Amino acid sequence: AEILARLVLIAAGQGAEADPRGLEEMMIGGILTKAVVAPGSPVLGRDVDELRAMIDGNTPLERWLDLSVRLGPYGDGFGNGDGLTLKVLQANPHGVDLGPLQPRLAEVLCTEDGTVRLCPQEIAADVPRLRSWLAEAKPGYVLIGRRHLRSNNSWMHNIPALVSGTNTCTLHIHPDDARKLDITPGQRVRLVSKTGTIEVPVEETDRIMPGVVSLPHGWGHSAANTKMRVAHGVAGVNVNAVTDASIVDVLSGTAVFNGVPVEIRTT
Repeated sequence: AEILARLVLIAAGQGAEADPRGLEEMMIGGILTKAVVAPGSPVLGRDVDELRAMIDGNTPLERWLDLSVRLGPYGDGFGNGDGLTLKVLQANPHGVDLGPLQPRLAEVLCTEDGTVRLCPQEIAADVPRLRSWLAEAKPGYVLIGRRHLRSNNSWMHNIPALVSGTNTCTLHIHPDDARKLDITPGQRVRLVSKTGTIEVPVEETDRIMPGVVSLPHGWGHSAANTKMRVAHGVAGVNVNAVTDASIVDVLSGTAVFNGVPVEIRTT
């Protein structure tokens, strides 16, 4: 929270040395100023300075939490009842029973007829295209992505402790497919799509379906201008080299990064 506060101050032109507490005071003051004049507010008509003095917490984040909870639907409204405060939450680390859930669907549902549209017309009209695509002949395999706890994004590859141990940039393949292709664990294969080719070592696992292979994203640090020294030493391969940037989901326009048709060739 302090890092984000400093970034806000820098963006506001106050510099990296500005005191983040000034930003805290500005934000909390702004919230309280609006709350004391908002119709239906639990602190309508109250004094801002009085409310500010009542906020509890040892850090900016705790004070922000106390403010948010006390102004919320289950809050104490700054002394107006027995509702939630930061102190109440701290005294009940296993949670506070707020009673049965209250229905809100009718309040937030915005369809004209007041019903949930399980199959909008736009999706229904796209089903024939989907069926036609499923009926088309495909290459032998489809490629999907994956994440790893020590490698959620590419920047983590420049931290020595997170790239130590076994290689996580491997192509997962079902043992049945590995036997069919006469591939042994650790063997390097060529993954070929209509947009490119990469070489990657194979790792067998029965946690993936036959006909599907998986490669993690975020790797491929072998370029000459890579400035991350540690990552450059554990380069891996770039899955983007075999994905097609021109293929998008018809309805949403989202780029397709999973289910990419590929072939596996032994090197």
